[in-house]
Amino acid sequence: MEPAPKVEKDFSAQVDSQLPVAESLASAGKLVEALESLATLEKQTRNSADTASNTRILIANVTMCFNAKEWKLLGERVVLLSKKHGLLKGAVSKMIQEAMSLLDKTPNVATKLELIETLRTVTDGKIFVEVERARLTMILSKIRETEGKIVEAADILQELQVETFGSMDKREKTEFILEQMRLTLAKKDYPRVLIISRKISLKFFEDVAQHDLKLRFYELMIQYSIHESLFLNTCKHYRHIYDTPAVKNDQKLWSAALQNVVFFVILSPFDNEQSDLIHRIYEDANLSKLGLLKDLVKCFVTNELVRWPKIEEIYGPTLKATAVFDKSEGGQARLKALHERVIEHNIRVIAKYYTRISTKRLTQLLDLSVQDSEEFLSKLVVSKTIHAKMDRPAGIINFVPRKTPNTVLNDWSSNINQLLSLISKTTHLIAKEEMVASITQSKN
Repeated sequence: MEPAPKVEKDFSAQVDSQLPVAESLASAGKLVEALESLATLEKQTRNSADTASNTRILIANVTMCFNAKEWKLLGERVVLLSKKHGLLKGAVSKMIQEAMSLLDKTPNVATKLELIETLRTVTDGKIFVEVERARLTMILSKIRETEGKIVEAADILQELQVETFGSMDKREKTEFILEQMRLTLAKKDYPRVLIISRKISLKFFEDVAQHDLKLRFYELMIQYSIHESLFLNTCKHYRHIYDTPAVKNDQKLWSAALQNVVFFVILSPFDNEQSDLIHRIYEDANLSKLGLLKDLVKCFVTNELVRWPKIEEIYGPTLKATAVFDKSEGGQARLKALHERVIEHNIRVIAKYYTRISTKRLTQLLDLSVQDSEEFLSKLVVSKTIHAKMDRPAGIINFVPRKTPNTVLNDWSSNINQLLSLISKTTHLIAKEEMVASITQSKN
């Protein structure tokens, strides 16, 4: 922080004597004369770097204009006093804070907006009042939002890069960024939501005192991830909410969070990360308290075929009663995605147990048409989840990858080495037994 300038002369006595005179003039209706009577003393205190006295005069200017209900003059005085040569930053900062405290006392919205714009103009480009400018911008944004101007409110708030403000408290900074995220979501500018979210350090949420902000952050991220159909990310966000102590201590909250964790992990396409996560979720002690959901997860962690009609029959009513799989367009899309995950799980199981299978038999196991079966099989082959080759004329699917000459040779070499090792070990054991037998005979 920049050191305060050294005080050359103390004007406290002069201010003590002149302020009451100016205030009495203002009370008598002579506001302009009262303000002018303080102009000379203001200049003297400013030039002498008497911050305390200068602050009192600047605040008196604002207070007298407010008492006289001269809002336009108040704005003009703030602009004038903030442009003085050699201004004292501490005094100007206090004056702006005083003017901000009067915003809620304005007679109407138009006056309030005019004063906000005046203060934002004054604070523009001044680092020592960057926090005040950010707060004014937040107030203006909320006013625009209440007017229904969501896009304008979001654009106003995005003007400021609060992550670069060194003087702003970290919590307030995070709240500001969360508000930016919320309005950007309301504006439906989804790519920008992700950009803004990266401005927040997740380590900040490790502090228990910040867990309310943590929950707000992940709720916003869940909205983004669901819109983008990033089911694995959505599952992770719900996991963070579930692992929060405040949620863990409330059965209603943790059961809702864990339920969503289960739904979105089974909706996620299969990969190593998803497989690891679903197994860890399956081992959670609280999962057994959610009834059918543990059995649903078990279907995806065991290498057994899962019939989609049975899934619909057993779990359908429970699933469709939730917001994730409701009758909305998004809910129906997620139900369709669940069907696809079941099919993909079944294909992976078939690939583990079969080396070759006929197309007809595959369609029976998957409860699908030939065309749909081939389509899902092709998707898994392209994503390298499984290896398969299809002979359409013969109607045969081969799941065993063709071995290269090097692989065949290496396998043969490995087998020979194992065989020779077993022969050597067997020879050694036979020789040992013969020696034991000969010693036993000689003793007898």
